[in-house]
Amino acid sequence: MNPTVARLTLRGLLGRRRGLLLLVVPVLLLLVSALAAGSDGNKHDLVVNILGKLALGTLLPILGLVVGTGAIATEIDDGSIVYLLAKPLPRWKIITTKLTVAIGITWAFSAVPVLVSGLLLYGSKEGLALAYTVAALVAGAAYSALFLLLGVVTRHAVVAGLAYALVWEAVIGNFVEGARKLSIQQWGLAVAESVAADGSITSVVSLGAAVPLLLLVAVAATVLASVKLAGLTLASEE
Repeated sequence: MNPTVARLTLRGLLGRRRGLLLLVVPVLLLLVSALAAGSDGNKHDLVVNILGKLALGTLLPILGLVVGTGAIATEIDDGSIVYLLAKPLPRWKIITTKLTVAIGITWAFSAVPVLVSGLLLYGSKEGLALAYTVAALVAGAAYSALFLLLGVVTRHAVVAGLAYALVWEAVIGNFVEGARKLSIQQWGLAVAESVAADGSITSVVSLGAAVPLLLLVAVAATVLASVKLAGLTLASEE
């Protein structure tokens, strides 16, 4: 991990405008949870709907998209990445440093609010708050890696990311059972299911399949992003 790259990436992601945008996710989640905590509905169902569907199914991928693409896509679009690539620094180290920062920010703005929301809604019963927090951690890392890759390979990273997060996972995944098995959300839920009390959380993917798939996405996205960034260096030098 390179401290200079980490500092520049952190500054870019937590700038005034982007930082305010990132705050929308935890504030919205905590607000919804606070309002729901005072209702008379089934609290278990509230947790599943708010943390499982709203947080993991919608807010987390959007947050991961903003952070993952923002970690590098802006620099590539405006050409400032050339100054970074001119440094005697391995391209894989640039990617892994930016990914580490992106994952850390995603965790801070998602996993912590999820834990607080879960405790607010349901306390520590059935381990739901902890389970969804762990799911936010593993899914957040996978989303960050995937969207960082999109930020390197295409100038339309946000559009491509929204297509995956909102069309594939949120729409197609709700109607086509096979599509759910290729969903980071469902892989995260599989991990949550293993942490929570039996029967309190369900996923269409087994833990034995979810963990390798999460690792595969994270590692493959990191490697491909490093290779693509090296290609950008060669192109600029030519």
